[in-house]
Amino acid sequence: MNNYAHTVLDRFLRYVKIDTQSDPNSDTAPSTQKQKDLSRLLIQELEAMGITDAELDPAGYVYATLPANTDKQVPTICLCSHVDTSPETSGKDVKPVIHHDYDGSVITLPADASIKINPEQHPELKLKVGNDIVTADGTTLLGADNKAGVAEIMDTVHYFLTHLEEKHGRIRILFTTDEEIGRGVDHVDIEKLDADFGYTVDGEALGSFEDETFSADMVRIVIDGVNTHPGFAKDQMENSMKAAARFLDSLPHDSLSPETTEDRAGFVHPYEIKGGVEQTEITFIIRSFEDEKLKEYEDFLQRKLAEAMLDFPNSEAQFTVFEQYRNMKNVVREHPQVSEYAIEAIERAGLSPRKGSIRGGTDGSRLSFMGLPCPNIFAGEYAFHSKMEWASVQDMEKAVETLVNLVKIWEEKS
Repeated sequence: MNNYAHTVLDRFLRYVKIDTQSDPNSDTAPSTQKQKDLSRLLIQELEAMGITDAELDPAGYVYATLPANTDKQVPTICLCSHVDTSPETSGKDVKPVIHHDYDGSVITLPADASIKINPEQHPELKLKVGNDIVTADGTTLLGADNKAGVAEIMDTVHYFLTHLEEKHGRIRILFTTDEEIGRGVDHVDIEKLDADFGYTVDGEALGSFEDETFSADMVRIVIDGVNTHPGFAKDQMENSMKAAARFLDSLPHDSLSPETTEDRAGFVHPYEIKGGVEQTEITFIIRSFEDEKLKEYEDFLQRKLAEAMLDFPNSEAQFTVFEQYRNMKNVVREHPQVSEYAIEAIERAGLSPRKGSIRGGTDGSRLSFMGLPCPNIFAGEYAFHSKMEWASVQDMEKAVETLVNLVKIWEEKS
């Protein structure tokens, strides 16, 4: 692909300017209608390239097909990315900045000089000397998570439609909404998708590939205290907020939390609390690479809650577990070629594969359990969910090359 005129950068710069933040407090699908603004643009661009079946569904998903041009019977492969950006940092009026021929120094963002991307704190940036680095201007996130992946899939489609001599099987394209709030595949029609295997393009470092994720549950704890007039509350009031504080403070301070774990260690993480004297609600996310550990962590939490409630005898606590997703490895390991071909595709792009496990989840986690084994390929997105988010143009181009290789490998080996 040395002579290929990539479209990935131009697409990426267009896409990040469209505000597509999802909203965890919304019950609609998609959670924000503005996500469809990008979905509609993708439909237009796919049709302009010659795709005839591009479809936007009510949930904002885009389905499309790159038809096979080979006589071989090749499994249908799905390439998937999400259009929404994180609600944690503003994605409105993104102004992308290209830092050409990066020299290895600290990058100061032009609209807010207090925001500096220091290669000492971002080790991957140290490896990008000579690359063209894209950031936002300091007022928003960039949106590389996951508009880099969207742009790379679109450029891959463009490549095959302008290189008809390259043989490939049937490719299904899926762009989802609301991935950042855990609803990315809630409304996927797996029969309509009609694919055998899939790949999300939503990874970080150049050459990285992940076929394992956390398994995940959510726990909601509701503490009902005893409220009365504070002037006459002696020996009567039981403040639900104080019961919640007692419980939270009883959790380990040096382990079992996101801020104290790494690699393959799991955690319990209280990420939201709301309430008053009468009632307090705490929401936890529970994470482990081993399914059975989730139950251990939940039992541990329940014991700690019961101990804390002993000092609040007239109060009550409800403990409810909600299953979220499970480790994709449980499914992907049954189809070893899915990972093997991805690793080979990365190697053909001249890269050293960096196989790892995701301390989180992707759309591929749930797609795998919906019958579509779906590991994750790098997109070249870094420091996502923050104003320090950045991407390398050269990494994005290598991601496109990897996807092209992957599609060709499936055809070659069928």
